[in-house]
Amino acid sequence: MTNAMNIKAIEKPGVLSKLTSFIAKRNVNIVYTQVYRESSEYASTYIEVEDVDDFDLLVKDIECIDEVLSVKKSPSMDKIWGKRIIIIGGGAQISQVALGAITEADRHNIRGERISVDTLPIVGEKKLTEAVRAVLSLPRVGVLVLAGSLMGGTIVDSIKEIKQHSDIKIISLNMVGSVRNYADLVVTDPVQAGVMAVMTVANTAKFDIDRVDEVL
Repeated sequence: MTNAMNIKAIEKPGVLSKLTSFIAKRNVNIVYTQVYRESSEYASTYIEVEDVDDFDLLVKDIECIDEVLSVKKSPSMDKIWGKRIIIIGGGAQISQVALGAITEADRHNIRGERISVDTLPIVGEKKLTEAVRAVLSLPRVGVLVLAGSLMGGTIVDSIKEIKQHSDIKIISLNMVGSVRNYADLVVTDPVQAGVMAVMTVANTAKFDIDRVDEVL
């Protein structure tokens, strides 16, 4: 079981190290963390931990750390934002993929799923390559959709990295370039591509992307 908390602390060097070391000494595994500055004086650290015998006691212990101002229990990001669909590419194509993905996600979220959709309208091989590679650093990503009219070159290298280091599925529009040859699924209609992306990660859908071996 995953538990989560938001820790507000004084902003100064070494606080994050002190927090994580404190938790680790209690033989608790941190599965995700994010730090953001609220101001020049304060920072908040969101931490997810798993398999804690007494989470309430852990929270109380952390509240006793000198630099900590407050600790609030929080639902995990998986429960709030759920599985993520990332759509990257040209603005015109992205808007149509997002239309399909958001409409389909709404159907499944009503039935108890949690699926969110992120978009990044961007063009240019270098920028696309960097954006695709950065997907590996994002949590809870289930599917990456590449939406454009032409993609190839170093973008393919980024796709290979994703496939090598994660279970993220790649959906590509039926476009010019070599990207489509490395995708798990190629879809001609951008709206349908968005729908397929959501169906790939939804537990409430009966769709297996690995069984589709043709352009849709």
